[in-house]
Amino acid sequence: MKKIVVAYDESDAAKRALERAAEIAKAFGSELIVTSIAPVMTSIGRSAGPVDPTDPPSEHIEELKHAESYLEGQGLRAELVPGLGEPAKTITQLAKERDADLIVLGTREPSAIARLFGQSVSDSVAHMVHCDVLIVH
Repeated sequence: MKKIVVAYDESDAAKRALERAAEIAKAFGSELIVTSIAPVMTSIGRSAGPVDPTDPPSEHIEELKHAESYLEGQGLRAELVPGLGEPAKTITQLAKERDADLIVLGTREPSAIARLFGQSVSDSVAHMVHCDVLIVH
């Protein structure tokens, strides 16, 4: 297990995922790549629209700094990669580009509306990649 991509957004589930990824990285001497994705709004025409003003890229950079601080406290270093786009697709693309062996992400119990309209980010990632995915609850 050489490369681990961790999706991080400061939710409790993402914090648990970061902790688990740190444990795995220590055990295997793996390289950590931590990403936080600022979503874009999509229009009816399915094209990417503007950045969501309630979830701007600057907040995701701060999230990555918090993840870095945690990892440094664990004696680990990580490459921090802010992203912009649809979260599942962006995480999947990063893992493919970096030839990741594992993606670690947290999951939250989806709301009834979320279940109606489709999969969670963790479910979507698990169906789009060709590497192992660890979903931390």
